[in-house]
Amino acid sequence: MVETVFNEVALLLLGAAIIGRIGAMLRQPVIVSFIAVGILAAAFFEQSAETHTQIEFLAELGVALLLFLVGLKLDLRLVTTLGPVAVATGLGQVAFTAGIGFLIGLGLGLDAVTSIYVAVALTFSSTIIIVKLLTDKRELETLHGRIAIGFLIVQDIVVVIAMVVLSTLGIGAAGDTSPLWQIAGVIAALFATLVGIYVFVRFAADRVMQGFAHTPELLVIFAIGWAAAAAAVGHYVGLGKELGGLAAGVALGSTPYREMISARLASLREFLLLFFFLSVGAMLDLSTIGGDLVNALVFSLFVLIGNPLIVIVIMWWMGYRTRTGFLAGLTVAQISEFSLIFMAMGLALGHVDASAVALVTLVGLVTIAISVYMITYSHQLWRWAEPFLTPFDKRKAKEPDFEGDGEEPADVILFGLGRFGSRLYERLTDEGLTVLAVDLDPQVVRQRRAQGFRVRYGDVTEQEFWQELPIGRASWVVLSVPFGVIRLAETDPKSGLLAAVRTHRFQGRIALTARDDEERKQLVEDGVDLVLYPFDDAAQSAATAIAHLVDPQPGKVAEPLEKSDKAVETV
Repeated sequence: MVETVFNEVALLLLGAAIIGRIGAMLRQPVIVSFIAVGILAAAFFEQSAETHTQIEFLAELGVALLLFLVGLKLDLRLVTTLGPVAVATGLGQVAFTAGIGFLIGLGLGLDAVTSIYVAVALTFSSTIIIVKLLTDKRELETLHGRIAIGFLIVQDIVVVIAMVVLSTLGIGAAGDTSPLWQIAGVIAALFATLVGIYVFVRFAADRVMQGFAHTPELLVIFAIGWAAAAAAVGHYVGLGKELGGLAAGVALGSTPYREMISARLASLREFLLLFFFLSVGAMLDLSTIGGDLVNALVFSLFVLIGNPLIVIVIMWWMGYRTRTGFLAGLTVAQISEFSLIFMAMGLALGHVDASAVALVTLVGLVTIAISVYMITYSHQLWRWAEPFLTPFDKRKAKEPDFEGDGEEPADVILFGLGRFGSRLYERLTDEGLTVLAVDLDPQVVRQRRAQGFRVRYGDVTEQEFWQELPIGRASWVVLSVPFGVIRLAETDPKSGLLAAVRTHRFQGRIALTARDDEERKQLVEDGVDLVLYPFDDAAQSAATAIAHLVDPQPGKVAEPLEKSDKAVETV
């Protein structure tokens, strides 16, 4: 019997690898491939009961470990630092998607409870997929990328709250206990959990982790055991394995070892989640897919079109351009692995049946598969949608903070006020130059204006915006942007700037940032007068300062040189 289980699991793993490779060639995330393997395995192979039990066990362990890692990185203080756009967009998208999704569910004939579950499941977007795609496109540090990551964090917090509420409603659903006693029991368990986490973090977490950290292998084993044990305790007290694993992660999240744990467990998490997606795919009965197909297509269209529109409207209302809202909105055009976990919890609690889980799984397959291409080709899609959306930018007056400064002269026009750009602005003004800064992020514009910066709201790639700039009197145009910006001829800020200075016949000099010699060579060929190396320049300044601080005599350090701290500050 053991040999049968081994053989069947081995075939599943091999099949997952092969289909996963095919999916990778089609630029699909592994989630789609793993669910497809589960569907095929359930349709064409008869698994033994022992194999099914082992897969279910590994699936539960994978979910517990996933939530453990989420808790490990969950920092509620981030909510206060995300800014209004991330919070408003995250909460607004969740609220509108859930409300409209609920009405769609009722309209399609689903009962109220199932409609609620499906509607909430549609609100969650896949952080893993979005971060990977934005990283591959080098757009993680762009404005729409930062906003997307911000409201994804808000969504993660909503996931936690939804699971707490779900556990509260589900405790004792099949028993004879009074609902009031059920809720009281859950509240007591939550309170005890919070107290336990506080006591552990306050008095024991650092010392316990420090002891295991001397042996990295033991640190990993302890983390897995800690997550599994907490999941078991959570199930025993009525909070569920998922919240138990989440609480275990939160308890260790304040220790200095959380990044090491997260990095070492990432591969194991992916391996164990394979079995969760296999089990989810097995729930999708191909014989009944016709009955779910219409409903799945309706919900899929809502997620693919409705979710981005919700984000666009919210961001437009907050004063952002439709282009930024469009690019950020495309990132929520899919549901996530948490949607499937949420539905699986509802199934375990008896709130929904397997057909509801299969419906959401089918929606997940469709939306994830299509949204990958939507995000990958987001700029091409924007060029198609631009004529329909940009008129709305002109109808809504910009906030006073974004108005220009007239035609006052400027020696330098600086695009981009990130960390490097802001320091460059300060250094240029220290040298007595007059600087006009331009940034695409409204929050940066407000913050820098409050700090006394002369800054406008605008986009370097918009040719019309250049007509409002005093470039005729400027000696330099400088572009300071993250290296992660994707290099597309129509959307790359560097290409946009070079095209603009040629169009408007700028007579001054141009300075751009470069990452390597190959990019520098291309920029010089394009007519750039000065190529900046922020990292290299900062490293050179730091090295010079360190070299001057070190005394030639062994064991002695010289007194700091004047302004050496300023050299280090540029890093």
